[in-house]
Amino acid sequence: MSQTKSGRSIQGMLAAIVIPAAYILCLLIFKFILGNPSNFQDNNPELNPLPGNFLGIIYKGGFIVPILMALLVIVITFVIERFVTVNKSKGKGSIDSFVHNMRASLSKGDVDGALKECDRQQGSIAAVVKSGLGAYKQMSTEKDLDKEHKIAAIQKEIEEATTLELPMLSKNLIIISTIASIATLMGLLGTVIGMIRAFAALAQAGSPDATALATGISEALINTGLGIGTSAIAIVFYNFFTNKIDSITYGIDEAGYSIVQTFTARN
Repeated sequence: MSQTKSGRSIQGMLAAIVIPAAYILCLLIFKFILGNPSNFQDNNPELNPLPGNFLGIIYKGGFIVPILMALLVIVITFVIERFVTVNKSKGKGSIDSFVHNMRASLSKGDVDGALKECDRQQGSIAAVVKSGLGAYKQMSTEKDLDKEHKIAAIQKEIEEATTLELPMLSKNLIIISTIASIATLMGLLGTVIGMIRAFAALAQAGSPDATALATGISEALINTGLGIGTSAIAIVFYNFFTNKIDSITYGIDEAGYSIVQTFTARN
């Protein structure tokens, strides 16, 4: 339980650190790398980017660009963090193989063998199963309770262990799902602002300038591209991790059901 609480606190600190740090980092990149005078005509960031200079074009996307860059960095950071956490929670081997081996040991009445399978597997499923097996072993020697109360005690132990483990799997996914929703909107906001500026510049010029209009539109669409790309990455990985977590949850449910059914049959 202490390791679970420690893991939660670390994940909470990670979210509090990564979000502001990502924005500061991207703001510095935006100002000193994308906004480097060498990317622009006459070494002046106020002028148009040099032909084919992609860094200068991105810089001209405006103040929304570092926000979108920060969202992308945050998504990548938490995707890596979720990969590590989910893989660690799954354990060292196949979930199906673990459940099968654990069930085989229980069917032979070898609770210690099932516990050894948990030690080999590790991860969230193994932790829940190990708690259930501990209750199984204790209830097998309990003389003062009837069968129904013993089964209820085992189920309660499994449920409590599951309640402790599952939040670790879904934590920080809300950040990825939120970015999946707002990244596109932020990109469109930057595009709208850029289009307003482009047409306002044309109006002040007094005569249509196709080159200036094309440049302004391309700069404005940088925001849309960044927003859609970030949102797409976030959606793909959110669904990927949700599927992984569902698989782990199913494994926990299957293992817990096996423990209860075996106890019911053998006692």
